[in-house]
Order: sequence, then structure tokens, then C-alpha cells
Amino acid sequence: MRAIGRAEVVAVCDREPLMAEQLAVRLGVPGRYDDLQQMLQNERLDVLHIATPPDSHLALAKMAFAAGCHVFMEKPFALTEAQARVIVDLANEAGRKVGVNYLYNFETPGLQLQQLLDSAALGELVHLDTAYGYNLSGDYGLAVMSDPGHWVHRLPGKLFHNVLDHVLAKVVAHLGDDVQTQVCAFRRRDATGNPVVDAMPDELRFMLRSGHLTVSGLVSAHGRPVAHTLRVVGTRDTVELDYAARTLVHSARQSQPSALGRTFVPWSQGRQFFKNGWRNVGQFRRHEFHYFQCMRVLLNRFYDSIEGRGADPVPQDQILRVCRVIDQIVTGIEASA
Repeated sequence: MRAIGRAEVVAVCDREPLMAEQLAVRLGVPGRYDDLQQMLQNERLDVLHIATPPDSHLALAKMAFAAGCHVFMEKPFALTEAQARVIVDLANEAGRKVGVNYLYNFETPGLQLQQLLDSAALGELVHLDTAYGYNLSGDYGLAVMSDPGHWVHRLPGKLFHNVLDHVLAKVVAHLGDDVQTQVCAFRRRDATGNPVVDAMPDELRFMLRSGHLTVSGLVSAHGRPVAHTLRVVGTRDTVELDYAARTLVHSARQSQPSALGRTFVPWSQGRQFFKNGWRNVGQFRRHEFHYFQCMRVLLNRFYDSIEGRGADPVPQDQILRVCRVIDQIVTGIEASA
């Protein structure tokens, strides 16, 4: 928020007073509350950023819209599509904006992909293949694994419910309202003996179909290196995106005949990665390579929409479609258990 200079952070709120106090002190925020209603009454906020577990989003958003606030929501947007529809309807009734942190669409390769799609350079889309890795040995993974009371265990889709937005937000713009799903979910790690923790699967595969377009998805806690990729197959061309490395390259294509022509393909691919590398260096020099640079882009566009200078960066129909497909995948996860 401070990096983009679009708003002043005036208050934080958490129902645990110590958490609000620690955050306010660490970030130098003047207001700290343990009651949202009191904060809304005292601070006269323009925008409320909700970064709580998804089962609280509907109630908090309802209070925010009643107070005249725009809302920027951390993902998952809501616990279910039905709750998401209520939130969207409340925003529209109040004449306020509601956004969601689907940040990776605004990562450099995501923005490049959108330019290719806008220019029809890839042709008609045939298939999307998306992969997202999750490290259960990382800080957040350890918190989930070591605490059976962690809120992730309350989610219907458990771990996957919390990360599917990152996977689906990249693809739903290309899907229609009628999406067929096939799901396989299972636990690959050894049992701990704790029934709550052991009930959480850590490997997910899914297939979606909407008309002539198909999507394959992989969410893995065990695959290494930890992946965050998207392959977009079109009738004219195919591109491969790596969100961690911030690269987009066109898939290998042999343009010269015979075996000799094959020798040129790796050099062509290498040249693409070289150009991606230099672009990243340039962004680093311009202070545009921050880990959350994509969130800066998204927040700038969200505040533009609030000020009437642009469209919603994540359209409402895409928010609802993500939630709808998550519901379908969660149903498949439960059936796999």
C-alpha cells in the first residue's frame, strides 16, 4: 500500500488485541482495534482490506459495505460460490468496489500472456496445463501441519481450498459457465497419528472441460522443484510461463528440415530465456522486481477502478467462476477421501 502511494494505512484490526498491537507497532500504523465495527465508526475508512480466513469474509464484507467502504479481499474470496454471490450483490447494492488478490495474473509473464491473447497470436485456445507446488516444510506449511486447530483444517477442501485460487484464477477467464470436472486427491505423506492432520490430502490432480477447451491441473506438496507454471496451447502457437522465474517462452518449434534443423531448437529456446533474463535485470534496476510486484500492479489497478479511471482488474464474473469451480473440485476431493 505504501509502495504504490495510493492510500494511507490508518488502522489495523484483529480480534486478538495483541496481534493488532504488534502489527500496528511494527508497521507504524496509528490506529489499532479488536472490534471491526468500532474501527469502521471511528476511522471513516474509504477502503477495507480483509485478510482473514475465508469463513469470516461474508460477515466482515457486509459490515464494510454498510459503512460505505470499498473492499479488497484476500483469497479465497469466500467459503463457497453462494457466499461469494452474496458479497458481490452487497457490493453492487452499496455502489462499492470489491476486489480480490488474484495477484499472479499481474505477474510479468501473466501480463505478457494477456497481450498475446489480446492480439490472437496464439490462435484459438486448445488446452491449459497448470501446476502449483506447495512446501509443507516451509513456514506456512509447518504451521498447518503442527496445529490441528489451524483454520485451514476447517475448510471443506482443506489445504487445496486455500491454494486453488492461485491455480484457477489464471484459467477461468477462458472457461464458460458450464465446466465439467474430474478430480483425484490423496495423501502421499506418511500418517502422523493425528486424525485431523492426516485427513488433509497433499496431492491433487484435476481435469476441467468447457466446450472445446480443456484444463489439466496439478497441485503437489512433494514435487521438486516447487512448481508454479502454466502452459497455454493454442492453434497457432504454444507458450510456457514460469511465475517463479518470471519467464514466458514460446514452445520449441523446428523451423529447418532434417536432423540438422533440430540443432537450432535449443539455441532458439536459449535466446528466449536470455531475453527474459535481461528483461528481469532491467526490472530489478527500475525497482520493479520486488517479490510482490504483481500485487503492486493489481492494487494500482484496483485503486484506479475505485477512482473511476479503469475497469475492475478482476471482473466479478471471474471471481464467481473461480468460486464455482472450487466448489466442484472440493466435491471431487471429498469423494476421493
